[in-house]
Amino acid sequence: MTGQAPSHVVLVRPRHFRPNPQTAGDNAFQHRLDSAPAEVAARAREEVDGLIGVLRSAGVGVTVFDDEGTATPDSVFPNNWLSTHADGTLVLYPMYAANRRAERRADMVAHLREHYAVERVVDCSGAEREGRFLEGTGAMVLDHVTGIAYACRSRRLDPSLFETVCADLGYASVLFEASDPDGVPVYHTNVLMSVGTELALVGAEMIRDADQRTRVLESLRRSGREVLELTEPQVHGFLGNCLEVLGEERLLVMSAQAAAQLTPAQRRRIERSCRILTAPVPTIEAAGGSVRCMLAGVHLPQRQAAPAGIPSTRSTVVPAAV
Repeated sequence: MTGQAPSHVVLVRPRHFRPNPQTAGDNAFQHRLDSAPAEVAARAREEVDGLIGVLRSAGVGVTVFDDEGTATPDSVFPNNWLSTHADGTLVLYPMYAANRRAERRADMVAHLREHYAVERVVDCSGAEREGRFLEGTGAMVLDHVTGIAYACRSRRLDPSLFETVCADLGYASVLFEASDPDGVPVYHTNVLMSVGTELALVGAEMIRDADQRTRVLESLRRSGREVLELTEPQVHGFLGNCLEVLGEERLLVMSAQAAAQLTPAQRRRIERSCRILTAPVPTIEAAGGSVRCMLAGVHLPQRQAAPAGIPSTRSTVVPAAV
C-alpha cells in the first residue's frame, strides 16, 4: 500500500463551467447562480488557477488539463471518473449523469501511462448501460494505507459494483447510509468525510443509524486515525470535502469557506498533523462540490526509465475505452 497523501494531483480547468442541471436533483449541496454564463465560467477558471497556484507554491506536483468543450459542465471534478493506485492500477468509473460521461479523457489516461507505471486499466464505465454507477473517489473515500473503502448509499453508488471494485483492488468495504434531517441521502461520501494520515474528518451525525455510525467510527479508529467529528452545518460548508496531500510538508487542502467552519480546537488539532492550505472556490462550490472534488490524486508509482536496448513493458487487464 502507498502513503495516504499523494504528492501529485491532476486538475481540469473548464472554459464553460456552470452548475449541472442533470445533477441538481440529488445534490443538496448544489445551487443556482444568477450571473451571466460567461461571468460564471470566468470566475470558475480564476478559482481553478488560484488553487493551482496555492498547491504549487506549497510544493505539490500539479498537472492541469483544459476543457474547451461546452457539453461537460462538471469536468472540473475529475476525481469522480478516475482513481489511481500504488500497485499500478488505474480505474475508470461509470457516471450517473449522462452529460458527465464525456468527462473521461483518453489524453489524461495517456499522460498517466506515459509518466507513471500503469500496469493495468480497469474500465467499469460499461456499467452505465445497465444503470449502475460508482462515481470514483466521490462515491468512495479510500484509505490507501490499510485498504479500506468507505461509501454511503446514493444514486451515485451501486452497492454490488462497489463490492466488485473493492474486491478487485483488495480493499475491505464499509457501506453505510447518511442523510440530512429530511432523509435526503448524501450524494457523495467525500462531502461527508476525509481520511488522512493521522486524522479522519467525518460528519458522523449524518450517519443516522447508531450501529452504522459506530461501525464507521470504530473502523477509522482501528486504522490508527484520530477522528474529528464534524457538525452537519460544517459538512454543508464543505469542511468534509478536503484532501491531505504532500508538498514540502503534509497539507490538508480545503476551500476558504470550509476553513471558516473550523472551531479553534479543530484547527489546533489539524495543525498538529499537517498545515491547512486554503483557496476560495465559491463559484465551483455552487455546482455541489469543493476542493477535494477538484483534485484527482496520483497514487501510481513513477515510471522508471528502461536500460538502453531493453523495452519497457506494461500490461492492462481491460483496455481503456474513453
